[in-house]
Amino acid sequence: MKIAILSKGPNLYSTKRLVEAGQKRGHEVEIIDHSKCSLVMEKAKPCILLNGEKITDVDIIIPRIGASLTQYGAAVIQHFDIQGVSSILSSIALIRSRDKLRSLQYLSKSGIGIPKTVFARHPKAENVKRLIDEIGKPPVILKLLESTHGNGVMKADSVSSAKSALEAFSGIKKDIIIQEFIEEANGKDLRVIVVDGKVVAAMERSGAEGEFRSNLHQGGTSKVVELDKKTEMAAIESAKLLGLTVAGVDLLESERGPLVIEVNSSPGLQGIEKATKIDVAEKIIEAAENKFEKKQKRKEKTKAKKKKKKFKKSIKKQIERLML
Repeated sequence: MKIAILSKGPNLYSTKRLVEAGQKRGHEVEIIDHSKCSLVMEKAKPCILLNGEKITDVDIIIPRIGASLTQYGAAVIQHFDIQGVSSILSSIALIRSRDKLRSLQYLSKSGIGIPKTVFARHPKAENVKRLIDEIGKPPVILKLLESTHGNGVMKADSVSSAKSALEAFSGIKKDIIIQEFIEEANGKDLRVIVVDGKVVAAMERSGAEGEFRSNLHQGGTSKVVELDKKTEMAAIESAKLLGLTVAGVDLLESERGPLVIEVNSSPGLQGIEKATKIDVAEKIIEAAENKFEKKQKRKEKTKAKKKKKKFKKSIKKQIERLML
């Protein structure tokens, strides 16, 4: 296959590992900076230009879209799709998973465990206590809807500190969600990588001393962990629900079972591969192979049906002529 990895960072660990894994399995792999792509639309002739040249002969894309380019990245994925190029990540799944509020709504409806969450657009100070009462009591977690790597996430230990934070965010017109603090998690969470409906790697992340966030980007540490069946199924179902072939599912262990806090459509590979020694990049390439193979089989099946239909039509005409 000819695989195109959509990435702004050719030197990023995850991008380089996907290139290595693809080449190791005998594929031609190129990196395309999706931010530099131009999308051309005309009647029956959509195309994508990169540096003025048409992108052609790509069999499948593996998008690695950053949060700041979600909308444009989704448009690029969609443009590949309308040209008949397969993708390991659909544009709809990307947008759905990046919207923390929307993804939590999907998870909540499905019955998957999540921390109790409240969202209100620019809530007034006098309403903050009522919103926190819906969750329980302080401390609570405040999250920007577009936060990544633990940035834009804070812990409020009292109603007054929550009010101050929300007032500040309201002033700069940022949407925020209020979420219950899971004390029994002890500053730890689980990062589970799901590929093609199976858990391929999992690690436990612990926050640095005095830090409630367990993200490795915030100085946290990690170790390999074995999941129980409930946690494994929660991760798999979360990825399936959001339509993700590849997903990094973050969960907290609580007294009421595993709670999903986020589902990432472009999970980083460095932390999980170093912690588990598992070649996650190769698993993703295998998923791309499976997706492309299924598409080819569908094409062949459709072609065979058309050929059979054409043959039947030809026979019918011959019989009609003989009967005249």
